[in-house]
Amino acid sequence: MHLTVHTDYALRVLFYLALSDDELATISDIAEYYGISKNHLVKIVHKLAQEGLVLTVRGRAGGIKLADDPQNIRLGDIVRVTEPGFAMVNCKSDDGFCRVLPVCGLPKIFREATNAFLGEIDKYTLADALRKRISLDELKSELTAGSS
Repeated sequence: MHLTVHTDYALRVLFYLALSDDELATISDIAEYYGISKNHLVKIVHKLAQEGLVLTVRGRAGGIKLADDPQNIRLGDIVRVTEPGFAMVNCKSDDGFCRVLPVCGLPKIFREATNAFLGEIDKYTLADALRKRISLDELKSELTAGSS
């Protein structure tokens, strides 16, 4: 299984916000920090806001922040809202459905494997994925000190 860049960037956004100590952050700040496209992050943040994972504040002093404590945000929920689907086999062909579909057990097997995967990551929260709970400023200092 391979997660999309969309999910990778969504996790990065959520990590950044979790380390921001409930301060509002801007998409520009996050894009600059990670060196990724601001336009791409706009779409991701919009989706995260639609799904209730982040809160957005409009206006001059606006920004985004986590909608809940990192301890309450399940990794499985993040993956479910950011991945377009988990169909691991394509049961359609150019002229309809696969010709062996009536005897094929792969869709069921892969569906069960996907459910097991999601069930396993449901055991973990955003807080669990942050091995070390420090502020974003402390992390930036550590990274700067480490590169000297």
